[in-house]
Amino acid sequence: MAGTLYERLGGYSVIAAVVDGLMARIAEDKRLAKYFAGHGDNSKKRLRQMLVEMICQLTRGPCFYLGRDMSTVHKGLGINGSEWQVFITHLIGELDSFAVPDEEQKDLLKLLNSIKNDIVEAP
Repeated sequence: MAGTLYERLGGYSVIAAVVDGLMARIAEDKRLAKYFAGHGDNSKKRLRQMLVEMICQLTRGPCFYLGRDMSTVHKGLGINGSEWQVFITHLIGELDSFAVPDEEQKDLLKLLNSIKNDIVEAP
C-alpha cells in the first residue's frame, strides 16, 4: 500500500485508539505503571495526547508534536531495556488488536527504536 506510514497505519483514529489501549495496558502492568504514579487524570490525558501527536508526526501525519524532546522528558526516570521491551510488547499487542499489518508494525517499531536511546537510561 502506498502513502505515508501514517496513512498505512489507518490515520489519526487508529493511532489514537492504539494509544488508548496501550495506555490502559501500561496502567495495568506493575513494571510500567510506576511511571504514571502521582499523575492525575488531566495529566494522564495530556501524556496520552502527546504520545498520539508524537506518533502522528513521526509517521508523517498532519500532527505537530509540541512536547519536549524525548531525552528531556525521560531523563532521570531510569527506564531500562527490559521495561522498554515490555512497552514494545504491549504496543505490538495493541497493533495486533487493530489488525495493523506486519510491515506497518515493523516500520513503526523502526521509528520508535530510533528514539530508544533518548528514553532508555539503563541496560
